[in-house]
Amino acid sequence: MFQLKWLWHNLEGDRTRYIAALFLSVIGCTMTIINPYISQQIVDTFIAGDDAVQNLTDKRGLLIGLALAMVGFSLLRTGLAYLTTMQYEISSQNMLYRVRIFLYNKIQNQDMGYYDRNRTGDLMTKMTGDLDMVRHSMAWIIKTIIESLTIFLAAVIYFFTIDVELTLWLLILSPPIFIVAYLFAKRVRPMYIDLRERLSQLNTITQENISGNRVVKAFAREDYEIEKFTEKNVEYSKANKTAAMVWLDYFPYLETFANGFSVILMIAGGFFVMNGRITFGEFAAFSSLIWGLANPMRNIGIIINDIQRFFASLAKIVEVYYSRPNIVNNHSTTDTRRYDGHIEFDHVSFKYDNKLVLDNVSFTIEAGETVAIMGSTGSGKTSLINLIPRFYDVAKGQVLVDGHDVRKLELDELRSNIGIATQDVLLFSDTIDGNIAYGDPELPEAETVHYAELAAAHSFITKMPEGYDTIVGERGVGLSGGQKQRIALARALAVGRPILILDDTTSAVDLETEEHIQKSLRELEFPCTKIIIAQRVSTTAEADRILILDNGRLIEEGTHTELLAKRGYYYDVFMLQNEGIGRGVNTRG
Repeated sequence: MFQLKWLWHNLEGDRTRYIAALFLSVIGCTMTIINPYISQQIVDTFIAGDDAVQNLTDKRGLLIGLALAMVGFSLLRTGLAYLTTMQYEISSQNMLYRVRIFLYNKIQNQDMGYYDRNRTGDLMTKMTGDLDMVRHSMAWIIKTIIESLTIFLAAVIYFFTIDVELTLWLLILSPPIFIVAYLFAKRVRPMYIDLRERLSQLNTITQENISGNRVVKAFAREDYEIEKFTEKNVEYSKANKTAAMVWLDYFPYLETFANGFSVILMIAGGFFVMNGRITFGEFAAFSSLIWGLANPMRNIGIIINDIQRFFASLAKIVEVYYSRPNIVNNHSTTDTRRYDGHIEFDHVSFKYDNKLVLDNVSFTIEAGETVAIMGSTGSGKTSLINLIPRFYDVAKGQVLVDGHDVRKLELDELRSNIGIATQDVLLFSDTIDGNIAYGDPELPEAETVHYAELAAAHSFITKMPEGYDTIVGERGVGLSGGQKQRIALARALAVGRPILILDDTTSAVDLETEEHIQKSLRELEFPCTKIIIAQRVSTTAEADRILILDNGRLIEEGTHTELLAKRGYYYDVFMLQNEGIGRGVNTRG
């Protein structure tokens, strides 16, 4: 079975411990027949036997010995059970730790398309609840199966040694119990698959609501979000109740059959005692060990319940475990070289979910050149720059850096030569210093301050309660949009990469701050090819070249002056942004 092979594979390092636990379970459960055997001897020798009274006098030492043996074996089984449980727990926790690390690395190494297809809440459910269900299966479900089966077989074998016919009478209830269990398993499995999906949807709604809480409050949509959460919560609750009610449908049958063992023992066993077929001691042994048949039958329902949950959870984990990114980091080299920063798009087309985003785009950026990209919303600007660090792969054509197709470059090396400030600014729940130095944790404090000054962030950082040691909230909560953009810019500058990509990183700052940032970018102390996505002409005017995208096609290319002369898209944007200042504004070259 695939599930067992998967568990065995991931037990590497703890297999010996886990096998030892299985053997200890078998040994401990086999010992359950010892005390019933001893009680049989005590009853036949000292209570119900023909010489019982005489034996109480003559064999008092034996009685004391048997009593002490019962106590000793009980303590031994208790100690063995504790040791066994510890081995199960340690091995399952170790496996959980390794698998969680593996899955986290898997998720980290996935390409951007993977995150586009998978919900954050679903991934969180896989990393938490689903993994814990697998650990529970290792530590308790398999343990319960082994122990129930061992106790059942030990009791049956022991009963056969006493009386075969009585044992067969007891086992007559086993087939109907297995039939009920099979019907229950067949009916409940799809319900737990659905239940797992409902939980994933609930977690996704919760994660999205918490992450976007400011937007919710800004639009006064708390009631709507509560209603949406309640809807998913009701669906999850109904699915849970439905699965539970199925168990309750079958529980009375399993419980009735389990209690039927005692009824059969009382009738058939009592009849056999009266006929002298078995002794009172043997009947006592049957009575004290009848739970060895009844409890495993009761456990069947619980085991099936948990196994179905395990299958549903493992199926989700396996999706991540065996996922393969389309864009692979081969780690073929440990040394990374510094690029010159020459970039070329050679007849590049790009599709997203079969929708054409970029269509036959070609241009060249020389090393050290500053190129601005403009275009209306949805024109493909961000998609274009995402192809340079190979967040996505082209559908046609090729993107070349220093003359090499990025698909043939090592990802670590390629991305270690690119500094990026994204449009959607994400700051970590860390200090401001930690966020700026994220790309280089060894960055000296003086350098952190220097790059913050270049990004026009130093002035507002020093006014914060703890300066650079101020902890920013999740995703930068507590900072304005412009402040987050400036910290993100400082973070991109701090790594000193030969290629710098800025995706609309000054859209939320004032013109004076923007001018300071433009001056800093012009005077960087390290050689750098700069690609700047912007909507303001004030940002693009001093670029060496400006590219204009429209519906995924490159429609204009040139300097500020050249594009104004063409009186196309760029000219229209320039006139729109300068309306009210006057149409006779002097243009800059």
